[in-house]
Amino acid sequence: MPLLTETAATPPPAAPQGGPSEGGGGLVAALTAGEQEVARVMQICNACRYCEGFCAVFPAMTRRLAFGRADTHYLANLCHNCGSCFYACQYAPPHDFAINVPRAMATVRARTYQDYAWPPAFGRLYERAGLTVALALAGGLALFLVLAAAMTGGLLHGPLGGNFYAVVPHHLLVALFGVVFLFAILALGIGVARFWREISPALEAAASMATVAVPAAAESVADVARLTYLGGGHGEGCNEDSDRFTLWRRRFHQLTLYGFLLCFAATCVATLYHYLLNRHAPYAFDSLPVILGTLGGAGLIVGPVGLLWLNVRRDALLTDTSQKAMDRGFIALLLLVSATGFALLVLRDTRFMALWLAIHLGAVMALFLTMPYGKFAHGIFRAAALLKFNIEKRLPNRLGLGSD
Repeated sequence: MPLLTETAATPPPAAPQGGPSEGGGGLVAALTAGEQEVARVMQICNACRYCEGFCAVFPAMTRRLAFGRADTHYLANLCHNCGSCFYACQYAPPHDFAINVPRAMATVRARTYQDYAWPPAFGRLYERAGLTVALALAGGLALFLVLAAAMTGGLLHGPLGGNFYAVVPHHLLVALFGVVFLFAILALGIGVARFWREISPALEAAASMATVAVPAAAESVADVARLTYLGGGHGEGCNEDSDRFTLWRRRFHQLTLYGFLLCFAATCVATLYHYLLNRHAPYAFDSLPVILGTLGGAGLIVGPVGLLWLNVRRDALLTDTSQKAMDRGFIALLLLVSATGFALLVLRDTRFMALWLAIHLGAVMALFLTMPYGKFAHGIFRAAALLKFNIEKRLPNRLGLGSD
């Protein structure tokens, strides 16, 4: 493998300020300091190639000679922050080159969420969507709903048989959460569409796109479902606080991902029950919506607790410490939604149901409102980057370099 000389006193210069050499596009403004660092690191890694088999970032890197702004955004979102390349790198600190791919990518990755946010003015919320804001928003919304319930029917009441609609009418519940959910989907969709247009103009114009798009999309779905690149490129897992490999990051992410999907499935099934089968809530403990929601809620407790544990223990060299508040705020909201959901399930036949319903709905609404401007967005952007990678690797490499 080609290696850089140990006698080199300084790393190569930063990439040009224009567009990328392949696949990137429209953003031609001067690179930020974080983008310049990604470009510098990738130029050195491109000369070394030791980590070429670790994850998708390195084969994608070999298709470029220079790294423009769109390239840095694409590669930053393709990086899964597994940490393997940092501990394997012979040019990591304290070497003069000070190569730290995970931290460089993490810094730019967070910035991309702000750059592509919609509405654009809301991009600054990424810097504020931390633990305090998340809990304050959930608490404020819950308090509002608690006061509303107290004014309309009282927080303490006779058993209502688990009938939530006796506290909050069905049409009001659908209107409130329908608007918030549709806004979150719209904001995320527009944001990732803007991201895709910037990083993939050359792919969209490729003549062979029609033949590669479907298999690339299928592989991308499989990569997301299996969390392929949290295996560290060798299947042994990530590095957290040392060079020891562990699969716990992958497992906790899977529990969180599938927990969320199961809860979403429970909502979808309940909606079908209500509108198609005329079967209205509350549903029995052995009904499909309750079973799906219970399993999903369990995943959304175990997974986030594990991720929080890893976040606290992780080597600070692997992360952008300014993002810890955003990470922990999202984890806290997931835990709050799950914990209050379980409490509501247990207490739904008691006189405290209205109180717990208000608290749970406040937490859910806070999660929806912060989805486009918090940690949830990283999964959407990463899926788009994986799709680009899986398309790109099926197209001819114009450079003719690297393993391709």
